[in-house]
Amino acid sequence: MGASITLGGANSSVSQSHYHTHKVFLFCNYILLGAASSCIFLTLSLRLVPSVCGFFLILLHVFTIVGAVSGCAAASSGTNKWYAAHMVATVLTAIFQGSVSVLIFTRTGGFLGNLKSYVREEDGEVILKLAGGLCVVIFCLEWVVLTLAFFLKYYAYVEGDANDGGNIATRRSAKVQQDEDLKDWPWPFQV
Repeated sequence: MGASITLGGANSSVSQSHYHTHKVFLFCNYILLGAASSCIFLTLSLRLVPSVCGFFLILLHVFTIVGAVSGCAAASSGTNKWYAAHMVATVLTAIFQGSVSVLIFTRTGGFLGNLKSYVREEDGEVILKLAGGLCVVIFCLEWVVLTLAFFLKYYAYVEGDANDGGNIATRRSAKVQQDEDLKDWPWPFQV
């Protein structure tokens, strides 16, 4: 049932679903890094030295990058050291990214005026709407990352830590019991 892989430098036996969830989690965090850095460059293309509103928009994307990096660190280290920081950063940035995207699409002209852009208004609106589209993508990916982080934490709990001696057998027997209980459920829950 399990495959032997190396996660975070420690040789451990993890299930295939844990391995694939880990890879998807990292992939989503890498997309978040790219989207947030693209939003920073789009904001800077509106005005090279950002206004106060532009500075806070860039700061939001920097927090998104920090959250994605802490997620990658948490997933790669195999410890729970970064888990809480990643969850808090992800929830906060998801809320603010969603709010910014709503502001961009509902009040494009006013938002562009607050950024004090140097580019023509038509071009600035297009650039701002591109940034707003990326904010929507980031918002959706943040919630996917939160869900995947929860599942990674669950898999780590069920499969046990290398440092946690006697409690592993209890957790594994609970997982086996749970799998046996789910066999009687309808199709989506069958194991």
